Amino acid sequence: MASAKLEGCDRPKEEGARVCINDALTDDELRAVLRQLEKEEERDLFGLVCKRWLRLQSTERRRLRARAGPAMLRRMADRFPGLVELDLSQSASRSFYPGVTDSDLAVIAAGFRNLRVLDLQNCKGEIFWPHVKLRLDLYFKDDDFVSQHGVTDVGMTTLGNVLPSLQSLDVSQCKKVTDKGLVAVASGCSFLKRLHVTGSKSITDELLKSLSKSCPCLEDLGLAGCNNITDTGLSTLADGCRHIKSLDVSKCTKISDVGVSRVAEVASSSLKVLKMLDCFRVGDKSIFSLAHFCHNLETLVIGGCRDVSDESIKSLSLVCCHSLRSFRMDWCLNITDSSLKCVLSNCRHLVALDIGCCDKITDSAFHSLEMGGFESQLKVLKMSNCLKITISGVGSMLQFCKYLEYLDLRSCPHITRLGCQQAGLQFPECCRTNFDGSLGESEGMVDFFF
Repeated sequence: MASAKLEGCDRPKEEGARVCINDALTDDELRAVLRQLEKEEERDLFGLVCKRWLRLQSTERRRLRARAGPAMLRRMADRFPGLVELDLSQSASRSFYPGVTDSDLAVIAAGFRNLRVLDLQNCKGEIFWPHVKLRLDLYFKDDDFVSQHGVTDVGMTTLGNVLPSLQSLDVSQCKKVTDKGLVAVASGCSFLKRLHVTGSKSITDELLKSLSKSCPCLEDLGLAGCNNITDTGLSTLADGCRHIKSLDVSKCTKISDVGVSRVAEVASSSLKVLKMLDCFRVGDKSIFSLAHFCHNLETLVIGGCRDVSDESIKSLSLVCCHSLRSFRMDWCLNITDSSLKCVLSNCRHLVALDIGCCDKITDSAFHSLEMGGFESQLKVLKMSNCLKITISGVGSMLQFCKYLEYLDLRSCPHITRLGCQQAGLQFPECCRTNFDGSLGESEGMVDFFF
């Protein structure tokens, strides 16, 4: 008898010759095969074999990124009933018309009842061109029509009322979302673990009060640019949300040592990421509080906190020596060689460091470490606009930073590409060294760490 042959089709098997795979395997067995495919492209190909496999692939899908209106969203809800993560985020520089609307959110709430993660970043109801930004109301005179575009408090209220199992929501740069809509989300989604509202200038302490009362499981809160947040709101948040792991209050200019110290005290064992970029009211008291309470801190951003001094940095580096991995302290103008040496020598797991514009740092910080036989794990080092660092200091740094992947030397007046070549400096083979370009330019790799 000829050996049996498996085929992935719906044709009846020919006796004694072939066995159709759809007859040989049950749905559960096919799902087990599907789960072995890690890449999304491979899982999509699985669904192209036949209608049965497409149905199984659709019911097993958990994540989806899409741009769709209400009609398409309804079809997607029917096809992917098990979806738990939906990404409708848009580009920061260009949005599709008409964008995500409150009507879309009503369909999402009704159709994706198992949804846990929803990303609506940059769904702000505006049209963007590369050089010209035009609001919809320049084209449409009917105010009722214009108000339908973009995500607003109406859509947020719908989510809060219908999706109690929602755990993660990103409405960063959604300009029309205010306290009213997000308070509804906080009140209705008590299992919320992650909330990002970056750039929402209308957010106030009222949201933090609601989160403290209703969302005790909150772990990740992004408030960057919400400059109406105060120490009172931050302290209230800490009273109810005692397991915060990541907090971003960058550019929240009303935040000071009072609020930060309260968070450090309450979330001492859980806090791993704290970002306070350009919070100029934050000083040594906050850093000493972090050193006293938060021994598991992995990422700290204090760029622009100009009152922070050496003593608090030394204290932090001694306590967080085993945990700290990313440290940004550019524009901390009181930082000198002594604290930099302490950070580098004690924080042996540090992989990213930014000391840009710290104009009191000199070559001696690197010379002393070179002589001690020290070896660093740094992958990213930014020291742009460090006026007193020379090629000699860079040469010493390269002796103990052998794993660098990105080195920023922009606007250092004593360091040039030609000067480094003439001095015979050997940069790590995989290291990208940036000598030129605007200080406003960003690097994807650097943004990942900070």
